[in-house]
Amino acid sequence: MTARIVNESRRRFLQGSAGLTLAIYLAPAEAARKAAKPLVQFEPSAFVRIGSDNTVTVISKHLEMGQGTYTGLATIVAEELDAAWGQVRVEGAPADAKRFNNLFFGPFQSTGGSTAIANSWQQLRQAGASARAMLVSAAARRWNVLPGSLVVEAGVVRHPESRRKASFGELAEAASRESVPADAPLKDPKDFKLIGRHAPRKDAQAKITGRAQFTQDVQLPNMLVAVVAHPPRFGATVKGFDPAPILAMPGVVEVVAIPSGVAVLARDTWSAIQGRNALKVDWDESKAFRLGSAEILARYRQLARKPGKAARSEGATAPALYSAAKVLEATYDFPYLAHAAMEPMNCVVHLKADGCEIWNGEQFHTADQMKVAGLLGLQAEQVTIHMLYAGGSFGRRASTTSDYVLEAVSIAKASTQGAPVKLIWTREDDMRAGYFRPLFHHRISAGLDAQGRPVAWHQRLVGQSIIAGSPFAGMIKDGIDPVSVEGAANLPYAVPNLQVELHTPDDIGVPVLWWRSVGSTHTAYSTETFVDELAQAAGQDPVAYRLALLGDAHPRHVGVLKLAAEKAGWGRPLAAGPAGTRRGRGVAVHESFNTFVAQVAEVSIGADGAIKVDRIVAAVDCGIAINPDNVRAQVEGSVAFALSAALQGAITLKDGMVEQSNFHDYAPLRINQMPAVEVHIVPSPEAPTGIGEPGVPPVAPAVANAIAAATGKRLRSLPFDPAQLKT
Repeated sequence: MTARIVNESRRRFLQGSAGLTLAIYLAPAEAARKAAKPLVQFEPSAFVRIGSDNTVTVISKHLEMGQGTYTGLATIVAEELDAAWGQVRVEGAPADAKRFNNLFFGPFQSTGGSTAIANSWQQLRQAGASARAMLVSAAARRWNVLPGSLVVEAGVVRHPESRRKASFGELAEAASRESVPADAPLKDPKDFKLIGRHAPRKDAQAKITGRAQFTQDVQLPNMLVAVVAHPPRFGATVKGFDPAPILAMPGVVEVVAIPSGVAVLARDTWSAIQGRNALKVDWDESKAFRLGSAEILARYRQLARKPGKAARSEGATAPALYSAAKVLEATYDFPYLAHAAMEPMNCVVHLKADGCEIWNGEQFHTADQMKVAGLLGLQAEQVTIHMLYAGGSFGRRASTTSDYVLEAVSIAKASTQGAPVKLIWTREDDMRAGYFRPLFHHRISAGLDAQGRPVAWHQRLVGQSIIAGSPFAGMIKDGIDPVSVEGAANLPYAVPNLQVELHTPDDIGVPVLWWRSVGSTHTAYSTETFVDELAQAAGQDPVAYRLALLGDAHPRHVGVLKLAAEKAGWGRPLAAGPAGTRRGRGVAVHESFNTFVAQVAEVSIGADGAIKVDRIVAAVDCGIAINPDNVRAQVEGSVAFALSAALQGAITLKDGMVEQSNFHDYAPLRINQMPAVEVHIVPSPEAPTGIGEPGVPPVAPAVANAIAAATGKRLRSLPFDPAQLKT
C-alpha cells in the first residue's frame, strides 16, 4: 500500500511505502542518491540504529506528545554513545511489546504515569554503551590497536597516538559484525557531557517548520474522512436514522451505524461534518445515564457519612479524635474535568485482507493493538500501528477501552467502500463524548493535641474508579483502587493515628479516565489545604509546621520545601498591591510518580474577589535532570494546566448531558492570566523520575493557601468561586 503524507503548511507530498515514508523524509535528489547507494545500517539493539551516512537514530518506544520524550530519550543514548547531538534523530517505535514494552508495566507498551524517562534510563544507557563498545572494537580491529587506546567524542572514534580517526558512519558496517557486549560499562555521571545540560529539542524544528507528522497530516489514496454522531447521553444507543438525505449531500459517500453512534463518511472533513450535523438520529435512551452533577455530589456526600473500605489504617483514629484538644473538619468537592488537548481524537485505519494498519498519536500501543485484533478476529501481530506525534493527551489517548481507535476500526469494518478511513473528532465531540477526570468528594477530620500537633487524621474519599475493568484492574486490592487514593493513602506527615477510606460507586455511568497527575489532582488539594488549616489552628508557620511533621523520615520532601521557601522569600512581607487589593502567599508540597515538588504561590485578590496569581516558585527533585530546560518547561506547563482547572475548569452534567462544548465555556488559562514561574531543580544523584505530571498537584493548594492568607477564607470546592472572596 502506497502512503502519502501531506504537510498542510508546506504542501509537500512524499511517496513510498507506508512504513518508509513515515520513518524517513527525503528530498528527491537525496532519495535518488540513496537509491543508487544503499544505506548500510548498524543496529546493535532495538533502540539504536547507526547509518553509513553517519546518522544515529534513536527508536523511541514512548509517544512524543509535547512533553519532550524524544529529546530526553535521545540524550540518554547519545551520552553513553558519545554521539554528536546534531547527528542524532528520533523515530517512533511501532507497536511491539516484545521489543518495546514499558518496563514498569510488564509486557505492555505504553506511555503514561510519567514513566518514559524513568523506565528507559538504564535500558537506553546500556543500549548506547553497547553500540559505543562495538564501534570502538571495530576501529581497534581495523587499526590493529587495543580498544583501550581509543577515545570517542562527538561521533568520531580516534586513536590519538597514530592520529587516525573514523566517524560512526565509516565504522557502521564493520561494527555490525562485532558481538553485542553482554554488559558494556556505563559512564560515571561526573563525565556526562549532554545529560544535565541544554540540548535543543529534537521535535522543535519539525514542528516549527510544519514537517512534523500528526494524524491529521496522513493522507492515503481514496481515503475517506469519518465523523461520528454520538449519543447526547452516556449509555444511549442508536434506535434508527434515515441516511437518504445525508447521502444526497455533496461529498458524502456513506452513512453507517457503529456501536458508539452513527458515522458519516465523506471525501473531505467539511462534507463529513456537514453531513453529521444534518443527520437525524433516533436514540434509545432507556439505559442512558440521566443524573446531573448536583445529584451525583449529593449521593457522594451521603456515602461519605458511612464507613468506606480502608486504604490505610494505623493506630486508633476514632478514640484519638474523641480525646483530641481540638478537632477540625472539612469537606471538598472536585468536578469532572476534560483533557482538552489541543489535538482532538483522531485515527487513520486501513483494513487489508491480511491485517490492519493504523496511524495514530499512539499512547497505549499494546492495549489498542490487542483490542483491535480482538474486534477483527486477527492476531495482534497482524495489527500494525505507526506512532506519530500527538498534540497533547494528558491521559486521554491512554484510553482503557481504546475507544476512539476501536471507533475508527469499527467504521472501516462497517463501510462497504473498502477504503482507508480517517476518523476525526471535533472539539465538541472531545468535550462531550470523551472521558473525564472523575468527580470526587472528600471528607476529612483531624485532631490536634494541646501543642497543636496532629494526633489523628481521618479521610474518606468518594469517586469512580478509573482502572476497574481496564487492563490494570489487577491493581485493585481488597476493593481499593490505588489510583483513587494516591496522595492521600501515602500521606507523608507524622500522624500516629491515621485512617484513609474509599467509596467507589459503580452506578455512575460517566466514562472516566486518568487526567494529568491522576489521583493527586484532588488528593494533593485536600491534604495540603487541610494541613494548612491545622498549622493555622496551631498558630504555627505553615512551612515550619510541615517541616516538623516531615522530620527526618522524608528528606526529599524536606529538600524541595526548604528550597521553594528560600527562593520565594518565605517569611518576608509581600509588596503591597494596588489600593483595595489583598495579597497573600501560600505553600504546598507533594510527591507523585516518585518526584517531589514544592510550590509557593503569591496571589492578589481584588475587592470584587477576582483572583490574580502573580508568582509561583517551584522546587523539584526528579533525580538526575536529563534535560534541565525541559524539566523547567514541564513545570511551567503544569502550572498553566493546573491553574486552568483551579480557576475555571469544570465539566458539569445536567440531566445526564455535558453542558460544556468548546474553549468558550471550558476555557484554558489565557496568557494574561499566567503568573511568573520560577523553577529550581534539586541536584540529585538518584535515577531520573517523572516530570510530565508532578508539577500539577501542588499548584491549586498553594494558590488556595495563598488566598486564605490574603482573605482568611478557605475555598473547599474547585474551581474557585471569586464571589466567596468579595470584601
